Amino acid sequence: MDYTLPDEYRKYFREPFGPLFQDIIAAKDEFADCMIIAVGDVVTHNLVEAGILPDLAVIDGSTMREPCNREVDLSIPEVGVSNPAGMITGALIRAIGDAMHAGPRLVRVDGEEDLAVIPAIRAAPDGACVLYGQPGEGVVVITVDADARDKADKLFRLFVAV
Repeated sequence: MDYTLPDEYRKYFREPFGPLFQDIIAAKDEFADCMIIAVGDVVTHNLVEAGILPDLAVIDGSTMREPCNREVDLSIPEVGVSNPAGMITGALIRAIGDAMHAGPRLVRVDGEEDLAVIPAIRAAPDGACVLYGQPGEGVVVITVDADARDKADKLFRLFVAV
């Protein structure tokens, strides 16, 4: 099943879901001992540049709806899924869930990966860290626990099945 986010609920996704850091280096202590899940091309690129290989990366080849000029070469198994803007598809949910148990994986999204943070938090084990970019501000780091999963579940309930 696929899910779409009604326009009136988009405002709930503008604020960071967790602590905001200036950059990957400033956030490094926050995720030092975590399973690392990166959502976004720039965050993934910056992790790799810092010598950190994420356990799972979800990218779409763009940043702020423009082509991303930062190549991401992780040399890890890759899976491709379709996920239109403003949606969370069943294929994306399955790909993220499967990747949590499969070792390092790259999920390459045809469409948009911005909302992948929600299924990533819902599928991640306790103690994992989900990192994503907050445009123009830095990187958000969410340590997955019951509270983070509850917040992700509440946000997911704003979506409508299509």
